Amino acid sequence: MIKKLMGCIRENKRNTILTPLFMVGEVGLECILPMITAKLINAISHGADMADILRYGAILVLMAIGSMSCGILAGWFAASASAGFARNLRHDLFAKVQSFSFANIDKFSTSSLVTRLTTDVTNVQNAFMMIIRIAVRSPLMLVFAVIMSVNMGGPIALVFLLVIPILAFGLIYIAKRAMPLFKAVFKKYDRLNNSVQENVKGMRVVKSFVREDYEQKKFGAASEDVRNDFTKAEKLLALNNPLMLLAMYICMILIPLFSAKVIISSAGLEMEVGDLSSLITYAMQILMSLMMLSMIFVMITLSGEAARRIVEVLDTEPGLKNPPQPVTEVPDGSIDFENVSFKYNPEAAAYALAEVNLHIKAGQTVGILGGTGSSKTTLIQLISRLYDTTEGVVRVGGVDVRDYDMEVLRNQVAVVLQKNVLFSGTIKENLRWGDPNASDEEMIRVCKLVQAHEFIMAHEEGYDRNIEQGGANVSGGQKQRICIARALLKKPKILILDDSTSAVDTRTDALIRKALREQIPDTTKLIIAQRVASVQDADLILVMDNGRVVAQGTHEELLASNEIYREVYTSQTKGGEDDA
Repeated sequence: MIKKLMGCIRENKRNTILTPLFMVGEVGLECILPMITAKLINAISHGADMADILRYGAILVLMAIGSMSCGILAGWFAASASAGFARNLRHDLFAKVQSFSFANIDKFSTSSLVTRLTTDVTNVQNAFMMIIRIAVRSPLMLVFAVIMSVNMGGPIALVFLLVIPILAFGLIYIAKRAMPLFKAVFKKYDRLNNSVQENVKGMRVVKSFVREDYEQKKFGAASEDVRNDFTKAEKLLALNNPLMLLAMYICMILIPLFSAKVIISSAGLEMEVGDLSSLITYAMQILMSLMMLSMIFVMITLSGEAARRIVEVLDTEPGLKNPPQPVTEVPDGSIDFENVSFKYNPEAAAYALAEVNLHIKAGQTVGILGGTGSSKTTLIQLISRLYDTTEGVVRVGGVDVRDYDMEVLRNQVAVVLQKNVLFSGTIKENLRWGDPNASDEEMIRVCKLVQAHEFIMAHEEGYDRNIEQGGANVSGGQKQRICIARALLKKPKILILDDSTSAVDTRTDALIRKALREQIPDTTKLIIAQRVASVQDADLILVMDNGRVVAQGTHEELLASNEIYREVYTSQTKGGEDDA
């Protein structure tokens, strides 16, 4: 896990190395300062002249400036290194998520991925900064201060042997009790983010059903759960301060007590007043180092769980990969399913698709009908290799889809979903997802084909109109038409419309189908629809039920031979006649 995270340091290695080096300088000078101060006090007590005092004072000032400079530089390098490390970590996480197959994405919830990219990365960033800075400073300070206190105070330094174990035991106890609470918080953060995401995404539904109070209670419960765990952990960590003060006061009582006895009994020969002041300073340094070590211990434990969650994503191998020597050209838009069966989970008992055999010629228009849950969408997802078949082979252009370069294949298979997504930006920017180099004339042409040009130009900004996140400021039908236009700009060999005209009226639907039939005759078109009218003029119609293709043929053939198709057609036609 550490090796994987260290790979994200990259161009920040220099700053990562310089930080602890400057920390060594800061700690070294800071530990020498009390010794010089002790010599100054002793010199004054012996009647030193002003020249000696100024000399010691100059040394102290220079050392203080040096220590401060080292500390500032260490802080600057640490901040730069940790921020760069976090940037690289987020980049690698996001790039890994982009490489995931649908099966990989199914493994992680959206809210969990968001938490890992934000809260978890921030925790690891803080731990990284602490490791290269404070985790270097505290042990060095502890060791140097102990050495210096033994050198200055001799046997009196044994006071630390009494205090340090008490403080260490208390801090370890606090850290161990707090660790499990911090670990539990992460999963609760996922649930909290999930509640926010669902509420914001479904805000219109929430308001239409007047469920604001219910959503507030749900969010409040998740937030309260996080608060409770953090409160328990913070209450434990709050014991650090009184424990630290207890140890400090013990040292402040015992060190002056024993030191005064030694100074008086030896008449200042074994120990002087200046040595006493340095011992007290070293005591403070030792105790502060121990407290910081306890905080480092808690922080690393907290970030350790965050790091594990991050590395879990980084270590997840994409479920779909390019073959060693991928095919880089799709010959045509023909599609063949040969004995194809598929299930989302290898351990699932039932297949989502079973024994599918299809042969679709390039340029054909194919309609797909079926009830909810009949696996229509699953069928088309195998064509662009969003999933791999469990059994059998899917071929596009006569080539197994697993032999293609995935980018090449997906550039030739354009899919428009019923709930397709528009991104924040202008209509032009959304259209150019299909072709980044598309000219204004090309965009206008495809928008006219899908009956989108008129409503786009009805707005004063036209194609420069800004689209809000998710297309919230356009209607469902308008969003679908922009998405179809975006797909057409790719100039694909296969165009899949997954119920993507469900939000447009029948007249507009008919005009779109007419334009597609006349303007892109060589493109294979697969149309998933609920309305028979949307597919009845197709070259081939597939009827699906329970993951199987139960019938295929033209409109007339299916009316004569298939009961499911006939019932759907009759119910829709009869409904239309009754309305009339």
